Amino acid sequence: MKIHSVETIAIDIPLKQNFGGSTYSVLKRSTVITRLRTKDGLTSNVYNGDNRSHAGEIARMVRDDLFPLVKGMGIFEYERIWEKLFALTTAQGDRKILMEAISCIDCAIWDLIGKARGQSVRELLGGYRDTLPIISIGGYYMPGKKLADFGKEVESYRKAGMAGCKFKVGGLSPEDDAKRVAVARKAVGNDFMLCVDANRGWNAQDAIRFAGLIEHLNIAWFEEPCHWYDDAAMMARVRRAIRMPVTAGQSEITCQGVRRLLDAGAVDYVNYDVSEGGGVTDWRRVAGLCATAGVQMAHHEESQIASQLLAAVPHGTYAECFAHPDRDPVWQHMWVNRPPAKNGLFKVLNKPGFGIELDEKMVTRYRVA
Repeated sequence: MKIHSVETIAIDIPLKQNFGGSTYSVLKRSTVITRLRTKDGLTSNVYNGDNRSHAGEIARMVRDDLFPLVKGMGIFEYERIWEKLFALTTAQGDRKILMEAISCIDCAIWDLIGKARGQSVRELLGGYRDTLPIISIGGYYMPGKKLADFGKEVESYRKAGMAGCKFKVGGLSPEDDAKRVAVARKAVGNDFMLCVDANRGWNAQDAIRFAGLIEHLNIAWFEEPCHWYDDAAMMARVRRAIRMPVTAGQSEITCQGVRRLLDAGAVDYVNYDVSEGGGVTDWRRVAGLCATAGVQMAHHEESQIASQLLAAVPHGTYAECFAHPDRDPVWQHMWVNRPPAKNGLFKVLNKPGFGIELDEKMVTRYRVA
């Protein structure tokens, strides 16, 4: 099963409004589709990431810089392929974009391995379960939004079949954000999972103060509470001072970065993103580290990939998506065989590889590179 050719497609879909968090804006949905082909006629069909500035560059890098290094290699040599591509990170350059490009190649290879063996990626990695609880990201900061609107928003996610919501915080004072969370909790009751995500928006003191204001609201976890520049140390301080679990990892791009969080005692959940890091091959290393440390595995977005990974291991938890009808056109429309969310659960696709089927008309319409 030798690698023969590749096609990469960068997608940009403008959004109707700004779905921003505490430290960023979201005005379009971007992703990269990778179609890696073997001489035997197998073709991968997987999409990765939401890089809204460099999707075209990632697609070009996969095609022009990475593919020539792996052409002719066998798909079952995934560790050797990964090592060969990761060696490029020793040179100066944008390592984050390079790791996203490596992930595109690596996930495509795992899709091919599954298709070659007639097994889903979930089965290849352990096959622990075939269904996961699924939550929606929400609580967006938008101009003109009133407190009552946050309650209505979270209620809409329950109606969409979600088990819970990861609610954006960190963009206001701890007191003002606590009011928003309280409205959300009141709207959906205690049987609906609610966690909060500051996107590295606060220092340790403000994060601890915020936690004290919302701990009585039955919060499942507090994600990325502290600023990026000393996050491991600050999160460890926050974790020691509060009662709710702390989650991080989506901003790391290697398993070594996750090990840094574990060594600091900074996290209870790790949401390492396979599309930000080195693909499935490196995600397996992270999952192993977390299993040994007694830390649960979550995943940042990317349910088309994350559901297969999280369902494979005993310590996998929640898949994430964007249930708001306007936030993620790829989830809502382009992924045509996506299983429906129902009663808070998401059935993992049981097809070879990742099993993803896409709306080719949408692919053509929104292709930019």
